[in-house]
Amino acid sequence: MDIMLPEIDGLSLTRWLRDHSNVPIIMVTARREEIDQIAGLEMGADDYVVKPFSPQELVSRVRAVLRRVGRDQAEAETERVLSFSTITIDPRTRVVTVKESQIDLTAKEFDMLYLLASYPKQVFTRDQLLERVWGRADYIDPGTVTVHVRRLREKIECDASSPKHIITVWGVGYKFEL
Repeated sequence: MDIMLPEIDGLSLTRWLRDHSNVPIIMVTARREEIDQIAGLEMGADDYVVKPFSPQELVSRVRAVLRRVGRDQAEAETERVLSFSTITIDPRTRVVTVKESQIDLTAKEFDMLYLLASYPKQVFTRDQLLERVWGRADYIDPGTVTVHVRRLREKIECDASSPKHIITVWGVGYKFEL
């Protein structure tokens, strides 16, 4: 975005874009005064580049902004509430409700349930679950996953011996069904 556009003020357009979207914005302009830079950033620009600049600098700044946006989106995804027919999982409060009753889960039980429910029908192996939930602690027995799955089933399934949500895929791992 340039501050000096032919038909509209770049600062106003930046403010409007920021109010209506989270699209990354880099101000690219000949205006080098500190007050202009501050105004651009205060209006919602993610970065400010003064002309002339090298193409490599601009590419690096674009990559940096995209990295930040990617992290923000990843964090936002990890915070989304998952809601199914009888189960709601809220990662911000770490509360799970089944048929409108709050269920007490350990931290690892919650993390495993949230992971499985975030990717319905996708099969996760024990090793994948160990890596994603426990951070790949090599000293942890893979049987830990089986124990946590059993405990989760006892807490969220109507009949833990005949689960409808946390399903075993024999010889592979586990998946979450809607």
